[in-house]
Amino acid sequence: MENIRASITGINCWVPEYRLSNDELATMVDTSDEWIMQRIGIKERRILKGEARGSSYMGEKAVRGLLEKTGTSPEEVELMICTTVTPDRMFPATANIISDKVGIKNAWSFDMNAACSGFIYTLETAAKFIESGQYEKVVVVATDKMSTITDYTDRTTCPLFGDAAGAVLLEPTNEDVGIVDHIFRTDGYGRHHLHMKAGGSERPASFETLMDKEHFIYQEGQTVFKFAVSKMADVSVEMMHKHNIAPEDLAWLVPHQANMRIIEATARRMGIKKEQVMINITRYGNTTTATIPLCLWEWEDQLNKGDNIILAAFGGGFTWGSIYLKWAYDGKKNK
Repeated sequence: MENIRASITGINCWVPEYRLSNDELATMVDTSDEWIMQRIGIKERRILKGEARGSSYMGEKAVRGLLEKTGTSPEEVELMICTTVTPDRMFPATANIISDKVGIKNAWSFDMNAACSGFIYTLETAAKFIESGQYEKVVVVATDKMSTITDYTDRTTCPLFGDAAGAVLLEPTNEDVGIVDHIFRTDGYGRHHLHMKAGGSERPASFETLMDKEHFIYQEGQTVFKFAVSKMADVSVEMMHKHNIAPEDLAWLVPHQANMRIIEATARRMGIKKEQVMINITRYGNTTTATIPLCLWEWEDQLNKGDNIILAAFGGGFTWGSIYLKWAYDGKKNK
């Protein structure tokens, strides 16, 4: 049996039009553009407005555009996996809702939740269905409406998050491109430092949980920062050593966009230049599962077939990891 790899053959993203700037945030909470830029590196973030518009609304836009862009009919898709921490509902899965909205009828679909590591975890999961030889067209969609679980009276967390969705198509290849390897880790103790306290089966919604603001993101910033800086860099450097990738041989690092200082620290540990790092946190903030596909989408026309790329993320759980892939097509042709 020939060695089959899963390769990304198309990417598409969708972001809301509304831009929430630091100056506008400063009218809502005690903060400033200078304070946010120095500590986080975010200038603005996109916010989804409108009634009855959840994560599936953005996911539908991203997937529909992906199918059109790649010339793929909804009937050809065999599996779709959605990664999100802000599902439309507890059930059914947001993947099921997006499938219905875009007309994917000959596939099964389900959700995955690995917080900010969701995209890389889901990408590797989807890749296994391709590598097994069972499927030839699998869609991964990452979508989060983080504005729905952000407390805009909390100056430590409200500058961080934005809304966005991204989707990729995975197909098999026998060429020396595609997803090569992954390194994933989990430390469940991290749940104490980054979580949403209420809304699940352990602490269902009640008048008390609403009044105590337990349905918003809770984060112990310094603890999360220290873990993220070390762990995201660790797995990225480990991946380079494992595959003998010298800094000059790496085309791109695509890091989760949580904090500019975390991104810069990871790049330093890897010994790579700033020009080798995809960074768009300034304009979009932390869109959780969508940050990595959003970077790939924006840089698509600069990607060349065979480029060595490392994806790296750290998220709640704690979850973290890296993926090494070789880009499968010349981006300028698909833009």
